[in-house]
Amino acid sequence: MDLWITFLGTAASVPTAGRGTSATLVVRGGSRVLVDCGEGTQRQFLRSGLGLVDLDAILLTHLHGDHYLGLPGLLKTYGLRGRTDPLSLVGPPGLGALLTGLQMVIGRLSFPLVVLEVQPGPVLDLDGARWEAFATQHSIRSLGYALIENARPGMFDLAAATALGVPTGPLFGRLQRGETIHLDGGAVSPDQVLGTARAGRRVVITGDTEPCDGTREAARGADLLVHEATFLDEDRARARETRHSTAREAADVALAADVRLLALTHLSSRFLPREVRKEAESQFAPTIVPRDFDQVEIPFAERGEPILHPGGATRKPVEPRSPTATGPGTVSEAPDL
Repeated sequence: MDLWITFLGTAASVPTAGRGTSATLVVRGGSRVLVDCGEGTQRQFLRSGLGLVDLDAILLTHLHGDHYLGLPGLLKTYGLRGRTDPLSLVGPPGLGALLTGLQMVIGRLSFPLVVLEVQPGPVLDLDGARWEAFATQHSIRSLGYALIENARPGMFDLAAATALGVPTGPLFGRLQRGETIHLDGGAVSPDQVLGTARAGRRVVITGDTEPCDGTREAARGADLLVHEATFLDEDRARARETRHSTAREAADVALAADVRLLALTHLSSRFLPREVRKEAESQFAPTIVPRDFDQVEIPFAERGEPILHPGGATRKPVEPRSPTATGPGTVSEAPDL
């Protein structure tokens, strides 16, 4: 099953000419979930080659405007298009009051809007996966979100199955699904023909936060950690005052959690992206600083490392690159905006 992360908005607080405010699209198979919906998010969808995606859910990390101001326009457009499928809107306590305040702007919708105020824990179930919220530390109540896939069966041992007398065909599938089958020679259980269970994939998105144990725990062993990096180390005091993170601190979290790839977002226009990347890479080498419309493809671990597709959501993507490559042409040398 394909798993793609598209960065629709990577700027901190206010949009710039090249970056929109916070919005990250996670597509797993047929599931489409947006984490945060900053100002102009529907425009970012339209500017990309994705079109205006029919989302299944929107997860808000916290209730600062740069993370939700795109909601009224997006919801209104869905209504004007005649959407009828329910849309889940998930966020911390206070979300319901926010929607009440926005009601005059949004107006009447053609579809059910399911508003869920959540605490840390499971928030959405998917086919073979789930979304969980975890506590982060910002200046107001805030959450991060983790997409966690269920463990997968181990590799099927064809030789072992044949030796046990299992004929080629549907019985193989039943064993792979965890069923015990019965043959004339006796029963064959999945553990006789399957290897060790394989971990599912994990994607963690923090929203705005200072470094915290909640993120470190949620991101442990993650394939991708999307972490804010609003400041550089020289402004660590300001980061503490505003409850944000520096690039170095985000890298320290990634290192402690042993993630496969770190993506830094929520970038301040005060700093060049290459400065942000350089500071983080000094602590944690597999780091990228995506631009708007970049995508990360996450294969299963046995099929390779996460792959950055610069500009992948546009009609003119450039050559995909492996974050673990070395020398000229690595992802860290992609041009900055």
